[in-house]
Amino acid sequence: MIKSSPRTLRPSLLAATIALSFAAAVPQGLAQQADDAQAPDSKPAKEGLETIVITAQKRAQNLQEVPVAVTAFTGDEMSESVIKDIYDLQTNVPGLGAFQSQSATNSSFSIRGVGTSSQNFGLESSVGLYVDGVYRARQNSMINNLVDVEAVEVLRGPQGTLFGKNTPSGAVLIRTVKPSHDGDDSFVEATVGNYGLLNLSGATSFSAIEDVLAFRVTAFSSQRDGIISDVTFGDDVINDRDRWGARLQALYTPNDDLTLRVIADYAEIDEICCGAPVQVSNFMAREIPGKFGSDAFLAGPPFNATVLNGGDDFFDRVTAVSFLPESRMKDRGLSAELTYDINDNYTLVSISALRKFDSYDTIDSDFTQAELFGTTNDASQESFSQELRIDYTSENLNAIIGAYYFTQDLDLDYSLFTDTYFNEFYLANFQGALDDLFNGINGLSAATGGLIAPVADAAPAGTGFDHRAEQEHKSYAIFGQFDYQLNDQWTLTAGLRYTDEDKELSTVFEENLPGGTPFPTFFNSIGDPTVPESIVPGTLIYGAGVAGAVLQGIALGQIDIMTPEGQQALQALVPFQTPGWGFQALGATTATRPDINATLPDDQITGTLKLSYQPDNNTLWYASVGTGYKSGGTNTDRIANGFEPIFDAETSTSYELGLKKDFPEQDVRVNFAAHHTTVDDFQANTFTGNGFNLQNAGDYEINGFELETVWLPTDNLEVKLSYALVDAEYKRFERGNCWVAYTWHTGIVDPGQESTDPANPNPYCNRSGDRPGGEPKNYAVLSVKQHFELSDDIYAYVLAEYSHTGEVILDGSNDPYAVQDSYNVLNLRFYMNFSDYDTDVILWGRNVTDEDYINRTNFNTPIQEGKMNAYVAEPATFGITVKKRF
Repeated sequence: MIKSSPRTLRPSLLAATIALSFAAAVPQGLAQQADDAQAPDSKPAKEGLETIVITAQKRAQNLQEVPVAVTAFTGDEMSESVIKDIYDLQTNVPGLGAFQSQSATNSSFSIRGVGTSSQNFGLESSVGLYVDGVYRARQNSMINNLVDVEAVEVLRGPQGTLFGKNTPSGAVLIRTVKPSHDGDDSFVEATVGNYGLLNLSGATSFSAIEDVLAFRVTAFSSQRDGIISDVTFGDDVINDRDRWGARLQALYTPNDDLTLRVIADYAEIDEICCGAPVQVSNFMAREIPGKFGSDAFLAGPPFNATVLNGGDDFFDRVTAVSFLPESRMKDRGLSAELTYDINDNYTLVSISALRKFDSYDTIDSDFTQAELFGTTNDASQESFSQELRIDYTSENLNAIIGAYYFTQDLDLDYSLFTDTYFNEFYLANFQGALDDLFNGINGLSAATGGLIAPVADAAPAGTGFDHRAEQEHKSYAIFGQFDYQLNDQWTLTAGLRYTDEDKELSTVFEENLPGGTPFPTFFNSIGDPTVPESIVPGTLIYGAGVAGAVLQGIALGQIDIMTPEGQQALQALVPFQTPGWGFQALGATTATRPDINATLPDDQITGTLKLSYQPDNNTLWYASVGTGYKSGGTNTDRIANGFEPIFDAETSTSYELGLKKDFPEQDVRVNFAAHHTTVDDFQANTFTGNGFNLQNAGDYEINGFELETVWLPTDNLEVKLSYALVDAEYKRFERGNCWVAYTWHTGIVDPGQESTDPANPNPYCNRSGDRPGGEPKNYAVLSVKQHFELSDDIYAYVLAEYSHTGEVILDGSNDPYAVQDSYNVLNLRFYMNFSDYDTDVILWGRNVTDEDYINRTNFNTPIQEGKMNAYVAEPATFGITVKKRF
């Protein structure tokens, strides 16, 4: 028999104590039952499978009796697993995706193939993120350390009824440890590891008025060197960790019927993030001999940049940039949760919250050592939310009815700025094509002693392409859901939600040349000099042709510049004598754009219907249909002509068939859920190399299933297997991104290109039938845990966790170069509990085989056709964690 430590239940019993006793959110009787089930000073009631209590339907229920696909963790499990932040959760949650990209303040989450990039501030999350019942509007606010957490639940499928801001793919619910009066839940914890990792955290509760008023203080900090080196700035400088935070709580319980919990929290991040080494170089085309790209001339003067090869060198984790990326974030909030038991049947719950989130990041957005251009994002968000509901509980009926209000103000200041050598970079792209014209104008200027101006800088350094986006957002909702027990075996669940959304959106675009010179508007496209019919008035090639003809006329004596006619002819040279004349022709990112002002009113009815069949205490069958929704908005980036800056709301419908089955005699648990999900007007966001293409993709379909099993073959051995199949594709996406890198290197045209004129391709391609970016079709994780006693007072276990991630399409264009092959990751852990000292010691390793893989996304390098960069995953990490309770 395995002995449990006084304050740590035996982990083998399905992570014993996943009971989530959310007393403030459930009737007092249910809450007390949950508390009794997980009393920390008692041993498990019996060996075998444990009861897991969750609140996925906003009341305490046995996981095996809830018709929802849910994965749940306790805070102790997360601590033992050395889960540092929400990104690490995906290892143990089938169907969950979470990854970081451009900066530490940009994070993306998905469930069952439906997710949202945070690269565009006009987007809301497809995955609802909640901490202590409060909706977090910005995905980025969730990336800080998960410390002093009581439990985490991941709900898969649309959440269109009960949870705050209606979401189309699922929800992540995080509940922190609440204050206590006895103070025996205090702890300090320290983790040290390679790459200079040092994590410190601690929490303590104390009673101000016995059984009436208690407080809890939590604090943490996390420091680590980077995992990416730079040829100029040194080793291990990028993707570091530098973050800290604190939380102060008060719990007021003046009587048995009333509970008030107030939480104030604050967290900061200040990091060098994120590195994106070269994945595919364009020094020379892979399949077209003699074709050279931007890397070829960046390696020479005046740039003299270090050019990286990409390919196999990508996993050396080395970059060459002109300045290091910076990411800063401040997240803070104040919430109050009031629970009042009106009588034995009715409970009133109110959750109010104020939140403020600020982020700033600046990156070398040419991703080269040449000083070409960079970008900054400076954003702030303020929100207020109020939930008010009545919970009803009786013998055969449980019901919730409520209202929800959410409002936020979102401001974004964005700037793309040119650096020292951008003009030379621009001209290198036209090397030879315009040399005769430039030489002619400069020669004429010299011959006239400067009376006629020379060629001006086409793209001068210090130019800023700025925009300010503002959004005022109000959302109202009323909702209700009931569970009615038809008889001892059948239960009907039904819910409905009405949501009303109103957004006022404004984006002002500016182009600011150095010294306040007016921005030129001469040229709007490049054209193709080999196809005369593509050269139209207003294009750069047409203007160059007219100016060249004037110079030839002057050289032949056909134009006398001293005459009025000659002076008129010289006007053809003026565009090339005006600073910034090249920006209009460069692309949408640097061209003038009209401002955006829009009001987006919308409303939606969503809900759920479930039928559950429980023939015995160990079996639950259920069938459900649910719908979800998130509102539309405006693209806050500069995008190409042909793409609409306003995008519509996204809606989803999911059909699910599930089985939850325990085999007590064999100590086996099997939870299975098969689903079919359709998403209408899916909000797709993909980087094109010249800005983000954010638009409604059309119809998106996902078929799949999740399997979660637990087997306890002996008292000392635990085996878990989880698997998710996510078969997702765009059923209709007619205006998606086109291949860039693969076409440049091979000359093979994207099969989605529907233009039959090679000289005038569409700026978009048909992606119908393609897979979405960042979503593996197959994911599985197997863990084996062996328990043993080192002595009477030292309990221990060893655990091996092996995960398999199937092939991932890294980019929405499905470029053949944007494919990550399947990969496998091994995590190991050795845990010891010293009961006499109430102390845990954990030796751990993550990705111990140092598997190399791209972290879910790559992108076309800005304005460097044929080149790709990508975000690398963490290498092997090792460390030791010590946790002392008192």
